[in-house]
Amino acid sequence: MRFTFNLKDPKKDGESLIYFSSYFKNEAKKFIYSTGEKIHPNEWDFTLRQPNNVVGRNKQAENHRTIKKQLDRYSIFFTELINRYKNSNQDIEIDIVRKEFNIHFKKVKSISNRFFEVYDLFLKLKRENKLDNANSESTIKRYVYNKTLLEEFQKANKSPLHFNKINDEFYNSYINFCITKKEHSANTLRRNVGLLKTFLNWALENGHTFKADFRKFKSPKAQITDEIALTMDQVKEVYEFDLSEYKKLEKVRDLFIFGCSTGLRISNYSKVNKNDIEDGYIKVTDAKNNEKQLKIPLNDFSLEILEKYAYKLPSISTQKFNEYIKDVFAEIGYTNTVKKTTRIGKDVVEVIQPFYERISSHTARRSFITIMKNKKIPDKVIMEFTGHRSLEVFNKYYKPNESDKKDFMLDVWKI
Repeated sequence: MRFTFNLKDPKKDGESLIYFSSYFKNEAKKFIYSTGEKIHPNEWDFTLRQPNNVVGRNKQAENHRTIKKQLDRYSIFFTELINRYKNSNQDIEIDIVRKEFNIHFKKVKSISNRFFEVYDLFLKLKRENKLDNANSESTIKRYVYNKTLLEEFQKANKSPLHFNKINDEFYNSYINFCITKKEHSANTLRRNVGLLKTFLNWALENGHTFKADFRKFKSPKAQITDEIALTMDQVKEVYEFDLSEYKKLEKVRDLFIFGCSTGLRISNYSKVNKNDIEDGYIKVTDAKNNEKQLKIPLNDFSLEILEKYAYKLPSISTQKFNEYIKDVFAEIGYTNTVKKTTRIGKDVVEVIQPFYERISSHTARRSFITIMKNKKIPDKVIMEFTGHRSLEVFNKYYKPNESDKKDFMLDVWKI
């Protein structure tokens, strides 16, 4: 797309403003924009469309070179803008060019490089149902969490998030953060990437960004191949360890063991109280899916912990829980190093870290499933406790350790 520079008043006996202009065939209109630069018509080259004296060391030549340099800013920016739209297979319109010129040349406040301001605008429109009519409270919460997740990623990455940085390097780093730091499951990972792409697509369509690299992001297929699950002996060791001098850690430890002995998510068991206990069962509505009613028999561990806290378990956020439970295991002595292997598509990420760093609220649920399966409890029974409906998802929680595998082999193949 061609562009040129013209004088506003080419016959004026005095300085005239210099205009940038380009013809848009698709609109049959000309885009005209004042550069703010001025020059006398006698000092203007009407053939080259630039100041007529840019060579030399006199004052006029220096001034003309300065004007030429400023005009080059407009031509370079316009060319880059057009190329960005072509690369994203989008038509560009005069109104969009004018808006971007205003932003780039500081004539209006820019929000295009303020990633989270744009995200807040997106959330506002979502809440007001101005983008679509399918914004349930749970959907809004997911978008809010996605923003929080991106803010945490930005903090961990120690680099401001910018639309121009949404590329393959960002994507790989973001996926790795979600898996290794946030310990997201494959389903959670795919959902959050989908929410992010929905936001970015909206930002692109509404002129907040011209970078469309995100459209090439493939649905993440990530798998942690060596997740940790505790054995029954380890659960007992953790439960029986004296933490009376560390009341905060003792409460977190008890909550963790409650999760190990019930298979409940922390979002479910952290709210268990006296009203949820009936006829020797814990009866709660699944916090993740309110259509699921969970019914888990009490056992020696869960009952003792409930009685210890008068049937009102300590309250703590999942974030703080995941922070403190690592301190619990470090205090107990689980400091041996272990390798964590994560597969992201064809890429393999290996991290060596202390055992206690691998512990989270999800470890309790994984341990419950693994211990129960090792005791030959039928999958269908365990799934009734955990609330799983998909056998495929359920089996991903089963993590027999090396000792278990060896015992299974020797128990079957013996003379």
